[in-house]
Amino acid sequence: MVTCRDINNLKLDGMELIAGESGLGRVVSWVYLVQTRPYEDHMNRGNFALIVIDYVRFDFDEVERTMEELNELGISGLGLSVENDREAIPERIIERAEELRLPLFYIRWEGASFVDISQSVGSLIMESDIHNKRTGDYLYNLLFGYSVNERYVEKISGQFGIDFSKPYRVGIIAVDRTYGVNLEQDEHIYEYYANCLNQEIISMEGHPMFMRFLNKFVLLFEARKDKSIEKELEKLLHKLDDNPQFKGVIQSSCILGAPYTDPSKFGQSYQEAKNLIPKKDQLPNPSHKKVLSASSMGIYKYMFHSNNQGEILEYCNNKLSKLDEYDHANGTFLKETLLTYYMNGFNTVKTAEALFIHRNSLLYRLKKIEELLDMEMTDYVEYLDLINCILVKQWMFV
Repeated sequence: MVTCRDINNLKLDGMELIAGESGLGRVVSWVYLVQTRPYEDHMNRGNFALIVIDYVRFDFDEVERTMEELNELGISGLGLSVENDREAIPERIIERAEELRLPLFYIRWEGASFVDISQSVGSLIMESDIHNKRTGDYLYNLLFGYSVNERYVEKISGQFGIDFSKPYRVGIIAVDRTYGVNLEQDEHIYEYYANCLNQEIISMEGHPMFMRFLNKFVLLFEARKDKSIEKELEKLLHKLDDNPQFKGVIQSSCILGAPYTDPSKFGQSYQEAKNLIPKKDQLPNPSHKKVLSASSMGIYKYMFHSNNQGEILEYCNNKLSKLDEYDHANGTFLKETLLTYYMNGFNTVKTAEALFIHRNSLLYRLKKIEELLDMEMTDYVEYLDLINCILVKQWMFV
């Protein structure tokens, strides 16, 4: 994917970076010529914005206000051209761009034209898309090809530096989205998220192969003993989800298949990850990890391949019957409370926040559970047995 650094590296005649070097890693989705408000009706996140200071629509005061507004809307960078080069860009604008970490470019009036810039950026983006598609095609064939022969493996190894003597595993990044009233804008945000995710993945240690497939994101990477790539992926996904541009709108998790050395088994790793996606929200995950695998299921993964499922289910139903009956009769959520309390490390403040209730209401629920089951919450053996029953039932009915 293209970034402002790539634009700066073009060294276009008459165009120079004057501020915001620390933000050169911002992803560029396209070029946007700034003209009339409201800007949000025309601009998409990641646009590289261009402004002509013509002293009619834009003077430097208006540019300063516009720069703030466009940065809030998620532009990648800003190029300013002054009619006939009448004045230099004021220091206050340069300083503010530095504070915003917004790449700011000065474009001489008789230097690089906006048409040249648009064409150059467009060409970069298309070249990047072609490269991404090429990588994706190789990965697709590796995962779903009917025959992965030695010659094809050697070709991929040579082009992408993959050492197939080491184990590799597949990860599928599943994205959960919250939709607003403007579906078109939602799609632009999602596309920008996809671009940022692409940029982050290809910059990772080990350089995983990466592709977008059926509205999911698939990567193949080396399964190292120190799990360094999994840890980097965990940080990467948290970083993206905590970005103000995506927080509360988009969040993702990566489901991993098992590692294999034989390239013909990589497709199996993909299927293992794919089969876990519908169950990802039921995985025991009290620390809210972003990267999950079959091993996250612990003992539960063995419960669904034997002939004693009916016996297991009967035990769980009996164990939870009093909570089920009470919840059904009173419209309460005692089972959910029990599980959420566990998932939040027995922290009453975090549990109350997760359930959107007052802490006193949570304490009342916990007391009611103790009364119904004639147990104490400090009896962790009994508590764990209840949690296991809740999780097993969830897994059985997913």
